[in-house]
Amino acid sequence: MVNKYSFKVNGSEYTIEAEADTLLIDVLREKLNLTGTKRGCDNSTCGSCTVIFNGKAVKSCRKTIEDVQGGEVVTVEGLAKGKKLHPVQQALIEAGAIQCGYCIPGIATELAALFDQNPDADEDTIVKALYKHLCRCTGYEAIKDAALLAQQLIEKGT
Repeated sequence: MVNKYSFKVNGSEYTIEAEADTLLIDVLREKLNLTGTKRGCDNSTCGSCTVIFNGKAVKSCRKTIEDVQGGEVVTVEGLAKGKKLHPVQQALIEAGAIQCGYCIPGIATELAALFDQNPDADEDTIVKALYKHLCRCTGYEAIKDAALLAQQLIEKGT
């Protein structure tokens, strides 16, 4: 049965008509045209569909529209403020952690959520967060280096 669901995405309020079990990734990509969130494995393994929901990194291939009713979603498109990249996005570029870029939106939102909750996360906590993401191009050292650089940028307020 089709119902109406209201929630915020990147600061804007939306009301969507959909079946209760419609996946958040489908709403973002197909109804809101926010294609930065990538579809990968569809079983919560690869992390490419990660978004921030109510302040926590979640896999949008496992969240339904009913799950996000009344909540707030931030996608990779919502991290930047105008033309100013989020420090995590900037650090991923500066550290050379972007190759094909498919996994980067999920990694960026994962790290942004982590640093919002825990700006002083230690390296083990960062690595644990990155374990939720598969990257076939860069290996993980550049991504870990980017995460550490992002912490510095956030601390400096850039």
